[in-house]
Amino acid sequence: MGPPVTGIDDLPVRDELRGQSPYGAPQLDVPVRLNTNENPYPLPDALVARIAERVTEAARQLNRYPDRDAVELRTELAAYLSRTAGHRVGSDQVWAANGSNEVIQQLLQTFGGPGRTAIGFEPSYSMHALISRGTGTGWISGPRDADFRIDVDAAVREIHRRRPDVVFVCSPNNPTGTAVDAATVLALYEAAQAAKPSMVVVDEAYGEFSHRPSLLPLIEGRPHLVLTRTMSKAFGAAGLRLGYLAADPAVVDAVQLVRLPYHLSSVTQATALAALEHTDTLLGYVQQLKDERDRLVAELTAIGCAVTESDANFVQFGRFADSHAAWRAILDHGVLVRDNGVPGWLRVSAGTPAENDAFLDAVRTVVKEHSDQQHIRHHRTEESA
Repeated sequence: MGPPVTGIDDLPVRDELRGQSPYGAPQLDVPVRLNTNENPYPLPDALVARIAERVTEAARQLNRYPDRDAVELRTELAAYLSRTAGHRVGSDQVWAANGSNEVIQQLLQTFGGPGRTAIGFEPSYSMHALISRGTGTGWISGPRDADFRIDVDAAVREIHRRRPDVVFVCSPNNPTGTAVDAATVLALYEAAQAAKPSMVVVDEAYGEFSHRPSLLPLIEGRPHLVLTRTMSKAFGAAGLRLGYLAADPAVVDAVQLVRLPYHLSSVTQATALAALEHTDTLLGYVQQLKDERDRLVAELTAIGCAVTESDANFVQFGRFADSHAAWRAILDHGVLVRDNGVPGWLRVSAGTPAENDAFLDAVRTVVKEHSDQQHIRHHRTEESA
């Protein structure tokens, strides 16, 4: 007789983790994958060659620990932000980690934790809640309007009432694509300072795709405001796992209290530095994706879908009586999109023109085939008409 089978419920897992599911999108082998907001364009050959050179140089020193503080990388990230985001920052205002998720984790380890709470306005990026739970931080789900924008008055009231230690704001928001204006962030920031004071984290993972200017200038004179970014989207480097923040130098000093020693490998730093040398080329791909996103919005609207206004490299579309059935029907046509669990809505990443054509053809077919079937019928709402 073999040993007894052990499951998670048989382990002394923390109570707040019981019954939870790990974050992740389906990884299926289909012709067109548009479900994880990746940049669909492979890195250009010149950049691949430069990465090889940089990594080769780093490999000669792999017997030594990497630069613990990633000074060169932070300097180049600061230069990139200063040039593209409308506000000059120094290297002492920038911190980098393994993806923006680790940046968020370090912020919650520093400013959240047991006995503290964080608030986000949902639907929004689900990792904010998951990382909060993982760090023992209580999670508060704040309100949004029916059009998925933050209801400023309701949000301010909730901050005053709940007095959270960390406030998360996504701009553009994932999964809806909606951007947040500076006035909204300032209203939430003022409410957060009056309540505790608290940290306000603006997640700009998709910032380079937005029609609006970056919210980076708002950090000036606001030591409790943090802006996070990633190289996964605009830089087409999801496999690199490099995220970063910009904030008051005191915030950078604070997160170093919880960062693991030598957390960014020499290879990661070398690869990121090579990518930053090719910023202009990579941002050219961003413009192509913005054009394709706008085409998706126009085409989906013409098909009869409701579409949420998007400032990101993805589009939320609907509405379906059964969004999961709609997701499955589109998948049956060889196209994988994302079912985020927002009732009636699905999300599609902007791909190459050919991928987007395949997606649009699939949606046209699905809407036509199932227009008379209640379980998947598409609903055109008054506000989207």
